[in-house]
Amino acid sequence: MAASWGALALLASARSTPNSSPQAEPRADDEAMIRRVLAHQQAAWNQGAIDAFLRGYWRSPELTFSGSGGIERGWEGVRARYLRNYPDRGAMGTLNFSGLEFRFFGPDAALVLGEWHLARTRGEIGGVFTLVFQRFPAGWKIIHDHTSVVPPPGKK
Repeated sequence: MAASWGALALLASARSTPNSSPQAEPRADDEAMIRRVLAHQQAAWNQGAIDAFLRGYWRSPELTFSGSGGIERGWEGVRARYLRNYPDRGAMGTLNFSGLEFRFFGPDAALVLGEWHLARTRGEIGGVFTLVFQRFPAGWKIIHDHTSVVPPPGKK
């Protein structure tokens, strides 16, 4: 837990002014690498490959995912949650990420805010997410995911 909580503590202690330190400045290379992780996730999802989608997550018992179903801990738990909620291609639909916003905290931590949308025949669904990324020797990985469903206007 120390690594993920350490990154969250780093995020919480960061200053709120956008350019208060060199670490807070936009870093095009790091942003591009994280965008590639998300693009690979989107492509894997749209091929029905949940295990390939999960490669974007830190494969650790310290990974956390929170959403309307509560908090899930560990890569295996997150995998089980995805398989339970998306048992077939019809449930998975076609995933699209949009509205991505990046904030870097030090050389090895980033927060990504965005929107997700699933186009599917049984009814479209979408919402918002906040991802905490950490840089590892193998690249950027999601160490915490908070995803929420946002009902379409008029369906709240």
